[in-house]
Amino acid sequence: MSVPTRLLIVDDSALYRQMIRNVLRDSDDVEIVGFAKDGHEALQQIEALSPDLLTLDVQMPDLDGIGVLREIKKRRMAPKAIMVSSLTSEGARVTTDALLEGAFDFVLKPTGGDATKNRSHLQQVLDEKINAFRLSRRKGAHGPSRAPAPEGESERETHGCRAILIGCSTGGPAALNEVLPQLPADLAVPVLVVQHMPPQYTLSLARRLNETCALDVAEAAEGDEVIPGRILIAPGGRHMKLRANGDVTRVSITDDPHENGCRPSVDYLFRTAIDRFDGQALGVIMTGMGRDGLATCQSLKERGGAVFAQDEETSTVYGMPKAIVESGLADRVLPLDRIGLMIKRYVERSRQR
Repeated sequence: MSVPTRLLIVDDSALYRQMIRNVLRDSDDVEIVGFAKDGHEALQQIEALSPDLLTLDVQMPDLDGIGVLREIKKRRMAPKAIMVSSLTSEGARVTTDALLEGAFDFVLKPTGGDATKNRSHLQQVLDEKINAFRLSRRKGAHGPSRAPAPEGESERETHGCRAILIGCSTGGPAALNEVLPQLPADLAVPVLVVQHMPPQYTLSLARRLNETCALDVAEAAEGDEVIPGRILIAPGGRHMKLRANGDVTRVSITDDPHENGCRPSVDYLFRTAIDRFDGQALGVIMTGMGRDGLATCQSLKERGGAVFAQDEETSTVYGMPKAIVESGLADRVLPLDRIGLMIKRYVERSRQR
């Protein structure tokens, strides 16, 4: 039997502290070790109780969730945090900041009027996030995988590169915040990103990334032109695909059904991008749960493109990249701090062929 995750519940609302307690108290995989009603009390409880994980309210008076995260980092404390956020523009902005500060993931506070449905939904998403956290702590537990070519070798012959396609989920905002600023302003191809997120959050993420990137970063909108020098992020809760408009490539935003349980979906974007660019693309699969992107990375390789995967050690959750590696699709398995550089090199080499 696995050791339960030691959890500290931090929220200035007694109602939400009780709600989280109620949905988790019957879980054999979670031990609720304490509660805190504000950021200062949370830091005291972390020192006293040594939790593995916090559910951390984003917006609290005096010392908010961001402040707690920064103190955890400053004091070199061990626990990770799942942020508990409201679905508002302010909640999205602050939660995005928290993810970039190192929060493990986030959940949304229920907003419906049906208490039973609210409880059931919160239980489901918390179980998913806590399970992902447990998996993230099992570094090296996945066994051997098929090894790609050593990093020093040149990539196999491809048809060239007309686009960079990136897919990620849990841990993705912080990963994107490290990779995308490494890309140069003169990158000769567009960059298209799917990050699993709900509405509003990708807009906040794009704005924050735009502050640190040499390339222009925006949340994609209907009709946006896909051009070099621009990074487009699929809008939260919606799919992004590519369409031809004469010689111009444009974005379409749809509400088509979820794929792989996701909307936006990596496979949904990659499928149309592979067709539009005739396989002349580089797929990059980074941290996240599940297998979204696997099917279309297979298609991309068959059409002459290439695939990079983030390595296990630097992945917050080694799920999506693990699926790529174990299927033998990865031309490179890279630590996070090497991905941006290798994307740049790949684009440069593809244009020399």
